[in-house]
This record gives sequence, C-alpha cells and structure tokens, in this order.
Amino acid sequence: MTDTAHTPERIIAPVPRITVQAFCETAETAAMIEESGRDRRMHKAHVKVQMGGGAAAVEAYRNAPTPNVIVIEAQGAKSRPLECLDALAEVCDPGTKVLVVGHVNDVALYRQFIQRGVSDYLMAPVAPLTLIAAVSDLFTAPGVKPVGRTVAVFGARGGVGASTIAHNLAWSVARGQGMQTVIADLDIAWGTASLNFNQDPPQGVAEAVFAPERLDAALVERLLSKCSDNLALLSAPASLDRSIDLTETAFDGLVDHLRASVPCIVLDVPHGWNAWSKRLLVGADEVVIVATPDLASLRNAKNLIAALRQGRPNDSRPRVVLNGVGLPKRPEIAPAEFAKALEVPLDAAIPFDPALFGTAANNGQMIAEVQAGSKPAEQFADLAAAILGRPETRRSKANLLEPLLARFARRKAS
Repeated sequence: MTDTAHTPERIIAPVPRITVQAFCETAETAAMIEESGRDRRMHKAHVKVQMGGGAAAVEAYRNAPTPNVIVIEAQGAKSRPLECLDALAEVCDPGTKVLVVGHVNDVALYRQFIQRGVSDYLMAPVAPLTLIAAVSDLFTAPGVKPVGRTVAVFGARGGVGASTIAHNLAWSVARGQGMQTVIADLDIAWGTASLNFNQDPPQGVAEAVFAPERLDAALVERLLSKCSDNLALLSAPASLDRSIDLTETAFDGLVDHLRASVPCIVLDVPHGWNAWSKRLLVGADEVVIVATPDLASLRNAKNLIAALRQGRPNDSRPRVVLNGVGLPKRPEIAPAEFAKALEVPLDAAIPFDPALFGTAANNGQMIAEVQAGSKPAEQFADLAAAILGRPETRRSKANLLEPLLARFARRKAS
C-alpha cells in the first residue's frame, strides 16, 4: 500500500465466484499469484497455485474437470508452451479460459498463443493488479459500463462528524464534478442522511438488507430518493423496531447492484468494528477516515490505517480528514503533529465553524449551499476532485481580479 501518494487508477471490477488454478515454473510468479488471490477484488474467487508449468496442467486435467481460469507460466522454448497448449486444448472443458505468463517478448509467439485460444499473454514480472485486471476482464462483457467507484467514509471514533463529511463529499462529487452519485446511509438505526438532505423517503437501505432475496436492479432503483439531477439518496430508516444484527456479507448484493449502475457510490459507514463494516472498508475503492484533533482519534486512526494496510496491500493508503479544528479553549493536537504521528499527510483539516455547520444541519442543506465560498465548501470540492483523480487548482480571488487590474493599468498608461 502506498503511504504517501494517491495515483488515479483504473477501477477493477471484482472477480466473480470462480475457480482459478495456476501452474507456475518460478517461485516469484507463484508468490505473486498467491498475493493476488488475497486481494479484496478476488474475495469471491477460489485460487489454487502449484508448480510444474504447462506440463503439470495437462497431467492435472486428463481425468479431472478444468476450472474457470487456468494460468500457465512459460519461461521460454524449453517449456514447450505451444505443445502444452495443444495438449491442454484436448482436455479443456468448454468455457475454460487460459492466461499465459511468459518471459519472452516475442510478437510471433504471442500471435500463436492467441490463435490457440489463449485469452491473454502477460509478460513477467507481473504485478498483482495486472493479473487481477486480466482475470476481471475475462468476465466483463464488451460494451458494459465501467464499474462504479465506491468511497467508504468512516469515523475514527464516534461523534467526529463522519456522516457530515460523507454527505458533503457526495454532494460535491455530484454537483462540482457532474457525476451521477449515490450516498448510502448504512447506519440503519441512527442514520441522519435523510435529515441532512431534507428528504423523507418511504423506503431505504433496510428493505435491501433485510430481504436480500428480493434484491434486483429494479428494487434498488425504487429505493433511491432523488436529491438533485446527479445525486440520489439511499436512506436509513432510523428506526428501533428491530435489532440490527447483520451478517458479514449483508451489503454485498446492494453494493454490487449500485456499482453496476452508478459511477460513484459514497458509503456512510457507521462507527463500529464488526465483520460487515470491516468488509465494506476493505472492499472499497477509496477509504476516508474522519478524525478530530485529539488523542483517542489519533490512536484509532493509526490502528485503522495499519489494519487496512493488511487488508488492502495493493491499494493506496486511506485518506485522512481532520474535522472540527480550532475549537476555542480545547487543547488540540496540531494538524501537522497529527499527520506526523500518523506518518501520512492529511487530505483536509476542516475548521470548527458551529454557525455554518449548524445552519446547514438545521436547514437540511450542504455547506456549499449555505456559504459557497467558505473554506469548508472549498475543501469538500478539493477532496471530491482528488478522489476522482481530477485535482483542480482553484483560481484565487486575486487571480480573478487580474484582468480588471491589467485593463486599469493599460488605461492609466495611455
């Protein structure tokens, strides 16, 4: 996981529930495939790695069914890759796809592989994400829309304002970036998204979670409440009619449906550490940790970053937002010291402004709707642009006056 930088990267669709079997010739490739199998995008796939290359693959399937995907490593001519592929073709079940990891950069050999039905040829050394993308592409139909980006927002402790950050971030993505966005409030018992967006939808996330057998694209569409042209809300009922005991995979189907239909999904994940919340954080394309400048937040944020580093080895670090900075008379950890202790830079340090945030909350508005030019509004816009890989440098007020000042100077000179 990269600790210091966020580079815009392609969103790779999660690999479906398939079986992948690899036959390697080098320990390095075997280790890479095993690491790929532990990636969050491969959670549904079953990956098995063994040595022996193409010859071992042919022997393995003489009297056994072939898996969905076979990965074969071929070091060169001595591996007799074409002979192995011809022999493998005689025992392969229909629908089995073959990837070859090779060590020879030869266009003629590549063409021969393709003629024999090989789905892709990857030049060693192969990065885990390259292999994962190749497997994912095998199960993505041509012309299908790119999979949606999921952004999970999570508080380092309770009461840090993570929901407020999530809602304003989603609004900024939809309004400032012009991207279709869904804000999903996953706090079934206590969620506040409907209040913050001044909505009162009759249905919401509970219908999707408690009746997964009914979940389909049409139901998800009915559950969404439109907030603006580009923003829809999946609200929480904020009801105590039932206890909320969810399984680890409770939100999997819902997230899969949303990813298939919406370019950006912001998940407002309630504070708590359980199987389903951890699964959502590990599985998200981006994670935003919200903290306040105190010792408990610092400790928890540090623990979260360490835990997510283990679960997301091929992803960039979580983004960290420090909220409520500058509360009068409260001893605080300075933003620079907070970042130094975390050993990661802060993505935003949002100032304490009770009048602005209180007015927005009471009116069911976002910060930029109450005061468009405020520092928090600009910070939300910057964070939205950075998450989508579209960092934009706003023109300062001085720059906006430059044409007028230049015109005045020319008149004075004449």
